[in-house]
Amino acid sequence: MELFGVFLAAERERLSTADVRLSLIGRRDRLPAGVREAAAETEVATAHGARLHVRLAIDYSSRDAIVLAAQTPPGGEVSRASFERRLGAAYGVDAEATSVDLLIRTGGEQRLSDFLLWESAYAELRFTARLWPDFGGTDLAAAVRDFRNRDRRFGALSVGAAHPSQEVAR
Repeated sequence: MELFGVFLAAERERLSTADVRLSLIGRRDRLPAGVREAAAETEVATAHGARLHVRLAIDYSSRDAIVLAAQTPPGGEVSRASFERRLGAAYGVDAEATSVDLLIRTGGEQRLSDFLLWESAYAELRFTARLWPDFGGTDLAAAVRDFRNRDRRFGALSVGAAHPSQEVAR
């Protein structure tokens, strides 16, 4: 984990200059103090980033976040919007940043593994065998290029697709 802190400090200025926002989600309280400090400094330095928002999950559990968000105070509002605000607050993410557009899973795994279950409802998924430390700019560019070519319908049918009720039984 100390190496992760060194990485954050080393990449901070490059991320900021590239207009990239970096956020960490997860149990910060269980990280070494130096890593927590490097993460906080990097988040502040990149908070203006509008070109790309990268969220790294460190010691994160989507199920735990959902349980925390579901703990509504008596008489509290229950709606998707209020739930999303509480879900974001559970791990320190602002409400506008909860939805995931592109989720990249490295290491050859093809599952979400308790990662951003609510937030990934309409995410486009990209799986790669490349391990996280080796995932680089070329890999990210390919993932973004693929993402841009996808037909994002957010649950709607594609143009010209028949609705299941219109199909003829055979």
